[in-house]
Amino acid sequence: MDNCIMEKDEQTEDRAETARQRSSIYGFLGLIYRAEVTRPLLTQMRKQEFLSMLSGIGAQFDEDFLKKDDTVLIEDLAVEYTRLFLGPGRHISPHESVHHERDDGDWGKLWGGSTVDVKKFIESAGLHYQTEYSGLPDHISVELEFMGALAMEEALAWGKNDAERAEYCRQIQRKFMDWHLSKWIPKFCDKVIPHAELPFYREMAKVTKSFMQFENDELNKC
Repeated sequence: MDNCIMEKDEQTEDRAETARQRSSIYGFLGLIYRAEVTRPLLTQMRKQEFLSMLSGIGAQFDEDFLKKDDTVLIEDLAVEYTRLFLGPGRHISPHESVHHERDDGDWGKLWGGSTVDVKKFIESAGLHYQTEYSGLPDHISVELEFMGALAMEEALAWGKNDAERAEYCRQIQRKFMDWHLSKWIPKFCDKVIPHAELPFYREMAKVTKSFMQFENDELNKC
């Protein structure tokens, strides 16, 4: 009996840790796409333990990223971020409604059908946007941060041995992955990879796409 209890406790702890790690990766990727890389984020990313974590999920950084002067690199990355995701001119919109090919044809532009659906989904889950947020509900950073929040809720539930609550959190994550993330983020990444001039955003897009595949597999486990 004691061995069974011990095995169950270890399994629950493993599930909690996996959910925490997933939440951290979602949060990190959300920061990458939310805005230009800041000095504190760059400092954190250049630490050996952080580089090891990024390497573990497939990111390979060049000498420029590792050794270039902070100020110069931050400036270069800001220019690249603007060129890729903001414009002016041709850019790759980081919004689901532009890339999610819906059966009803309401896609390919901002504030399409997916924008409304994402807003309703997030609010129905009991979460709300920060009052200072002025962007669209289906921005990639919002969707990633939403999944990170759900994964953290799952981790907390496992930590309390509340399997019912944990599974409920997983069900919401599974639906959001199936209905939204999997429908457009891989396509978005496939557009970023060939158009990125600096290796940084190319690597981040590759990591994001790989992580989406991992999540699809993880969330569809029995």
